[in-house]
Amino acid sequence: MTAVRVATFNVNSLRAREARVLAWLERTRPDVVLLQELKLEDDKFPDVVFRGAGYGAAVYGQKTYNGVAILSRHPLAEVSRGFGDGVVDPQARFVCARTAGLLVASVYVPNGESVGSDKYRYKLAFFERLAAWARPRVAAGEPLVIGGDYNVAPGDLDAHDPYAWRGRLLFSDEERAAFAELRATGLHDVVRERNPGAKLYTWWDYRLGAFAKDRGLRIDHLLAASAVAARATAAGVDRDERDDRGPRPPSDHAPAWIEIAA
Repeated sequence: MTAVRVATFNVNSLRAREARVLAWLERTRPDVVLLQELKLEDDKFPDVVFRGAGYGAAVYGQKTYNGVAILSRHPLAEVSRGFGDGVVDPQARFVCARTAGLLVASVYVPNGESVGSDKYRYKLAFFERLAAWARPRVAAGEPLVIGGDYNVAPGDLDAHDPYAWRGRLLFSDEERAAFAELRATGLHDVVRERNPGAKLYTWWDYRLGAFAKDRGLRIDHLLAASAVAARATAAGVDRDERDDRGPRPPSDHAPAWIEIAA
């Protein structure tokens, strides 16, 4: 194994996007894939289909909403669902496993609905719980990668019009501070570090021709511990997966990926 490619992809309903995801897997062959917004229960997950494509799966599903999974071409071990912090939370938003020499987690951070709402406060609390989970693992030197839909564009370069987005959901000061606190545990934003000046987006609204006009945000991220980030040789976004021309409707997200030298 000379390199490991890890990708994250909010599929916005796996049932609706299964064929499209399978075609992307066949074309790009990532080693590990972190999926979000499955919108189906564990027993509805197409495990046999993905095994046929060469991937084992660790799934934490939920009917209609949320749901996360890890796909891997390598054995999966030590699978855990949720943060294990004693907080009662029925939402399926976090799954973790060891695979391909890494400790990987797929996370779907709450959207937050509107700035100042109860769901917004839940989002900020979720970030605190995620940071509390990550902190001791980073400190212990774990080869950690947490990928997913964070629902935050952390920098001005991550929004097509930062002035227009200022103070709005996905770009508010509190959300960006929460993301910065998570990174302060010792995690690196690998896609940005490998593309320091690039305008890379991972999400475009379905409305008003946002994709065609490239009015996007970079809200899907792959955060890695220092020892992993130092081995990253490339990173990017599979933008064409968001293209809405063609027979199968896309997710409103595009996959982001990193390549890690062995």
